Amino acid sequence: MSHNTLSRRALLAWLGSLGAPALALEPLLAKNAPVGVDPKPYLVSEKLDGVRALWDGTTLRFRSGRKVAAPPWFLVALPKAPLDGELWMGRGSFDTLSGAVRRAEAVDAEWRRVSYRVFELPAGGGTFEQRVEKLEAVASDIVVPVEQQRFASNAELRLKLKQVVDLGGEGLMLHRADAPVASGRSDLLLKLKPQADAEAVVVGHEAGKGRFAGQLGALELQTPEGVRFKLGTGFTDGQRRDPPAVGATVTYRYRDLTPSGKPRFASFLRVAETF
Repeated sequence: MSHNTLSRRALLAWLGSLGAPALALEPLLAKNAPVGVDPKPYLVSEKLDGVRALWDGTTLRFRSGRKVAAPPWFLVALPKAPLDGELWMGRGSFDTLSGAVRRAEAVDAEWRRVSYRVFELPAGGGTFEQRVEKLEAVASDIVVPVEQQRFASNAELRLKLKQVVDLGGEGLMLHRADAPVASGRSDLLLKLKPQADAEAVVVGHEAGKGRFAGQLGALELQTPEGVRFKLGTGFTDGQRRDPPAVGATVTYRYRDLTPSGKPRFASFLRVAETF
C-alpha cells in the first residue's frame, strides 16, 4: 500500500489498526557521530532538549516504563497508533519541562506549554524514511512530527549544527533513512553535538574541600563499559548540596577519551531522564 495513494483518512485508519505495543521494545538510543560522518545515508533533525516518551496507543510512558501523568485532554489528543518521541516545551526549557512532566498530578497550565514531538512509528514497518512520511497523518496541535532533512556533505551538516546551536539548540540527530524499527543503542541513530555526551552510573561521592567543604567534591562514576572516573565540574551550588544519589544515572559532556577509555575534560550535564 503506497503512502502516495492513501487518503489521510485511510492512512489514519491503517495506523489505528497497528496493534503491536510500542513498549514491547526498548527504544532506539543514539551513539555519538564520528567527526567526519557522511550524512548522505541519513535523515537529519534537531536534537531536542526534551523528555523521551513512548505512546502505545493507550498509555504514555517514560523510557523507564513509568506512566506519564499527563492531563486527560492531552492523552485524548494522541492517536491509536504507537509513537516514539519527546515531550518538549522549547529550547532551553528542559528543567521546567522535567519538573512539569514528573509530577504525580498534572498541572494543566504547565501542560498547555507541552507538545509531543514524534520521530518514530514503532509498529509502522518499512524503512525509517517511509515511517516518517506516515507520521504526517497524525500531526495535530499536540502531536508534531519532527522535521527531517537531507544533507549532501559533512560541511553542510556542520553548518546546520552551528545554526541550531546558535539558536540555543543542543545539536543534531542522524537516523539512517533505510533503517528498520530497532531498539537499544545502535549506530542506526547518531547524535552530533559541539561536545560529545554519555551516561554513567553514580557509584560514590567524594567530599568537597575548601569552599566546597561539607558538600560534593566529585561524583565517582562507572560507564556501561565498566570504566570508573571522577567528575568534579559542572555542578550548581544546589547540586553540590544535594548530589545525585548512588545508583542514579547521570549525563556528562566530554571532549574525547583517553586510551584507557576515561573521558577528558568531562563536565556534569544533568541527571539522565529515565524517570
